[in-house]
Amino acid sequence: MKVNAQSTSRIRVPSDRPWRAGYSRAIRVGNTIEVSGTVSSDINGVPMFPGDVAAQVTRCLETIGEALSQLGSGHSDVIRTRLFLTDISRWREAASAHHQIFETVLPACSFIGVSALLHPDFLVEIEATAIVSLDSIGERSHGG
Repeated sequence: MKVNAQSTSRIRVPSDRPWRAGYSRAIRVGNTIEVSGTVSSDINGVPMFPGDVAAQVTRCLETIGEALSQLGSGHSDVIRTRLFLTDISRWREAASAHHQIFETVLPACSFIGVSALLHPDFLVEIEATAIVSLDSIGERSHGG
């Protein structure tokens, strides 16, 4: 994908989940990408890895990575993540899984305790912001 970093047009990755909320999985405007809250679910919206915070974080970040890839980006361009946890006392489990993906990127990050998510088995929801650097655009457009 050839990307114009100065473009203000919107490029969207649609949500492939069953809930209809009038949203995109991710949207890119220029070199900025915002990724919607992402939970660990299969294509039918069924929660994956009930009870396992780390596995849910990993799956959320995989889904986010897939969306970023469709927009000419990747985890290395992420500058901010927000992790919403239904049990904030388990933040260390979430942090460990987050670290596995972002140990060299080190984005700004928040761990936020919430009372509930869409399904009781969802323990974590993650949002991300990425800024696609001009170096990244050049590398990706040449197969890098």
